[in-house]
Amino acid sequence: MNRTYFMAAFAAGILAAGVARAHEEHSATVTPAPSAAKVVLRAEPLVDTSGKRVRLAKDVIGDRIAVVNFIYTNCTTVCPVSSATFQQLQGKLGTALGKEVVLVSISVDPLRDTPERLRDFSDRYQARAGWTWLTGAKPDVDTVLKGFGAYTPNFEDHAAMVLVGDASGWTRFNGFPSVDQLLARVQALRAAHEKQGKVAQHEH
Repeated sequence: MNRTYFMAAFAAGILAAGVARAHEEHSATVTPAPSAAKVVLRAEPLVDTSGKRVRLAKDVIGDRIAVVNFIYTNCTTVCPVSSATFQQLQGKLGTALGKEVVLVSISVDPLRDTPERLRDFSDRYQARAGWTWLTGAKPDVDTVLKGFGAYTPNFEDHAAMVLVGDASGWTRFNGFPSVDQLLARVQALRAAHEKQGKVAQHEH
């Protein structure tokens, strides 16, 4: 009996250790490593969920902080996770959403993702004003994606990433950053904006 109990406990211990190791390895693969990113906001027109033509820098972002991800509506793996993270982030941003900070989701499959399909997809995540979803003519979308370093010839192979930035620079989060990681970067940029505002007031 004791020998049987010992062997069962030993096997259970090995199994538990294996599960823990697998969890650690999985966490290591999805934990993003933030890095500085070179971003060029292209001037090509895109289309929002209402069918309105907009330009990213002038009409969507302006002088605000932007958090940008890349999705397509038929995606069943990366995109729902990223969109759910944005849904939580919009809740934490509160009244800053749309005023100081904008969320931007750009389709990597503009041939299928019409404004109507994007609107239906955005409704799943209760997107509010300040979270803009964009598609457009494929050549224009491809050019905009290249400006973010997010273009791939096959949209299904697009990498999971989120970019956070403003006129001062951008940070790339590869993989699946947590809401807290994105919020921390946003808050750091908001603090920098506030400091710049105070300096400008002092100089005047």
